[in-house]
Amino acid sequence: MVLPNGVVGVLLAGGRSSRMGGGDKCLRTVGGRPILAWSIDRLRPQVSDMIINANEDAARFADFGLPVVPDSIVGYAGPLAGVHAGLQWVKANRPDMSHVVTVATDTPFLPADLVRRFLAAAQDKSAFCIAQSEAGTHPVIGLWPVTLAAALRVSLERGERKVGAWTKDHGAVPVFFPPVDVGGQSIDPFFNINAPEDLAKAEALLSENTP
Repeated sequence: MVLPNGVVGVLLAGGRSSRMGGGDKCLRTVGGRPILAWSIDRLRPQVSDMIINANEDAARFADFGLPVVPDSIVGYAGPLAGVHAGLQWVKANRPDMSHVVTVATDTPFLPADLVRRFLAAAQDKSAFCIAQSEAGTHPVIGLWPVTLAAALRVSLERGERKVGAWTKDHGAVPVFFPPVDVGGQSIDPFFNINAPEDLAKAEALLSENTP
């Protein structure tokens, strides 16, 4: 299925990065560039528009030249609140688009065919898909129909914070993605940088991948 007018990419950068010592994990450098820059480059060719979901001072993302959209749910409600912010932004600014694709901003090796595979699995405009790899499901990476915005807000206001539980309860269909080759190694395409050791591993992989 090909959804009309493409989809909007939502880069989820609203987390607190406690395991990395706080601050904006996605702005840390790997391979000489912010982690966020790698995610943007992987997603940009696949979507019609992109926005960054982040809270507090938007100026720290100015160099990326993308709209920065904060959560409308207060209190750092987690990635579900970021998804909701993206859905609301699309409703207000791109009313002709029916879906968004969300990605984590600590995943520098996102599949180049992420959106294509999601759309291939979609059956209609209510299609709701999440990524799956050999490591399991990755519910923050998915294809979300904009029509879910109202239900998601209700859940957030009731205190729901678990992305995996919410996506399962609302019928998200897992879409499998095989390992990718980086630096001669086969790795999970959704390898994410959560801790300093992950940053070091990504640095080594990117160094090995440099001609």
